[in-house]
Amino acid sequence: MELRYTRTIILNEGSAEEKRRQIHDYFHKTYSIDEKLYDTLADDAAFYIRPEPLRHPLIFYLGHTAVFYINKLIIAKIVDIRINPRFESMFAVGVDEMSWDDLNDAHYDWPTVAEVKAYRDTVRETVDKLITSFPLTLPILTLPIHWDHPFWAVMMGIEHQRIHLETSSVIIRRTSIDRVRQLPIWDICQQSGEAPRNELLPAPGGKVVLGKSKDHPLYGWDNEFGHHESYVWDFKASRYLVSNREYLEFVEASGYATQEYWTEEGWSWVSYSRATQPIFWIRDGGSYKFRTMAQIIEMPWDWPVEVNCLEARAFCKWLAKKTGKHLRLPTEDQWYCLRDAHQIPDQPHWDKAPGNINLEHWASSCPVNTFRFGEFYDIIGNVWQWTETPITGFEGFEVHPCYDDFSTPTFDTRHNLIKGGSWISTGNEATRDSRYAFRRHFFQHAGFRYVESDQPVEIPEAMYETDVAVSQYCEAHYGATYFGVDHFPAKCARICLEAMKGRPMRKALDLGCAVGRSTFELARGFDRVTGLDFSARFIRIAFQLQEKGVAHYELPEEGELVSYHDARLSDFGLEQMKDRVEFLQADAVNLKPLFSSYDLIFAGNLIDRLYDPGKFLSGVHERLHVGGLLVVTSPYTWLAEFTTRDKWIGGFRKDGELYTTLEGMQELLREHFRLVNEPEDVEFVIRETRRKFQHTVAQFTVWERVS
Repeated sequence: MELRYTRTIILNEGSAEEKRRQIHDYFHKTYSIDEKLYDTLADDAAFYIRPEPLRHPLIFYLGHTAVFYINKLIIAKIVDIRINPRFESMFAVGVDEMSWDDLNDAHYDWPTVAEVKAYRDTVRETVDKLITSFPLTLPILTLPIHWDHPFWAVMMGIEHQRIHLETSSVIIRRTSIDRVRQLPIWDICQQSGEAPRNELLPAPGGKVVLGKSKDHPLYGWDNEFGHHESYVWDFKASRYLVSNREYLEFVEASGYATQEYWTEEGWSWVSYSRATQPIFWIRDGGSYKFRTMAQIIEMPWDWPVEVNCLEARAFCKWLAKKTGKHLRLPTEDQWYCLRDAHQIPDQPHWDKAPGNINLEHWASSCPVNTFRFGEFYDIIGNVWQWTETPITGFEGFEVHPCYDDFSTPTFDTRHNLIKGGSWISTGNEATRDSRYAFRRHFFQHAGFRYVESDQPVEIPEAMYETDVAVSQYCEAHYGATYFGVDHFPAKCARICLEAMKGRPMRKALDLGCAVGRSTFELARGFDRVTGLDFSARFIRIAFQLQEKGVAHYELPEEGELVSYHDARLSDFGLEQMKDRVEFLQADAVNLKPLFSSYDLIFAGNLIDRLYDPGKFLSGVHERLHVGGLLVVTSPYTWLAEFTTRDKWIGGFRKDGELYTTLEGMQELLREHFRLVNEPEDVEFVIRETRRKFQHTVAQFTVWERVS
């Protein structure tokens, strides 16, 4: 049981060796309780079932939490050797819960449970040695541990693993009951009875100030940093979270069959899912039972109901009509008003968790009148609480370079914040400043309370992209043209399609697709085009264009002045290509086996940014049909920050003679390819500011696979 009583690490106090011991202990407890969670599965076959259609089976997450350590430590340049490249590709990126009807039925050749567990053991040993031997005492690595500290990547791995305690437990909860088993470490609350009657109580408003600075003593994800201020009007909030009993009234009032209670999005979800009740309720004749993580029990009417945001909103609209009051979900700022008014200590500073949180009480919900905070209950803990606030970054938001796709894919106005934590929220999830958001149709251990408020809810626009590199590429792909130079990805795609005349054009792979223009352009001729990029920041824009047809970005003009721009597929006649493309994050040097059987592979300005271009070129034939074309463009700007000197394939003297990158490519590709064009130059322009531009010339080569 000691594994369940852990706290996140205070990173700015104590000696280096004390901190090393604390992180070492935190790492092993995290790793062990993660494995204890999977022990609830009755047999190995349960790892390969997919009860949650928007996510991979649990075998993926068994590998994912271990792979994450290695992939992030490599990005942080703390380690430079992979343990198992196949696993570190296969288990790298999970299924994004984008749309309830956007199912991913791709086939994966999953390894055995024993193989994944053996890999996990190796990773555990590797990270253990790193923690115990990494030189914390070097001047550059002294305490405190902060955003830029190398050990931040270790903490990132630990806190990421704790997030998946929660998400995997939801998947287990949706697994067939005959595939799971109840274990003592995951004991559930035995208390239940009739639910108390809910009521609205006054809640004071006031000024809300949110956002961490980078010297904050606790680990945080990128969306927690920056600055946010607002003023909240006085409001009323329900004393309790909505219980199963209170929600039953909505179910019995034909709430799931009455369109007027639902938003347009909500009604579309109800119509598609055919939901008639909360997902963890089980009809048993004329009554209901309840699914916990590993048991089916009698309905605990006084436990909080667990629903998605769309259901919570529909309940509020139904109750508002019934009572004549302005009822809705709270905003993020209102939740903070409620929390801070009760001066709740932050984890890790409490003696005992003041709510059903951090696994310090049960491995399930409990009655809504158990944990009191003044006149309210469950301000933190029991279940997450849905809010009306779509997540976005605070002023000054920055992505962390080791994990550039943690938050930014959710800044689309379609992911609403959940606050307060659940019974299994541990580590960062159980801290005041944590900010997690999910699509509104998604299920977590989440419920809600309602508020009465006349204050308008501010819904942010999809955030303008402020990342300098991403904005520059948005402009280079979809913005103005400068100095008479055409859009580089569009011109390259046209040359590729011309070269493909007379050849099959079924599938194309666009490697290093950035924000996607070349992928869309290739779809003018190909039946299917896959765009891959290592950076999730770029892929997010490409996906947004595919889904919405538009992306927003800002460009620096001069000094602090910026301008705002839109990239629209319709401006280039590309909107009809959306159904013929897909975008995924991937490492070109370590691709999954499923990326194969292409008629064209376009590697645009990629090879001089790879960490091992020789490995990529030596194996690329395996992914291309005989007779297919490999197209490579590059300005050959070799830089050690991307490719260590020993991995360059040209641009140096060899045996005393000049040795160009083109000669290096010819040597690496000779066995399987022949060069079929006279290498040509293609210009491109990158706008930095209104009066500063990069003008570059890439060499364009076309190679036919001959064997």
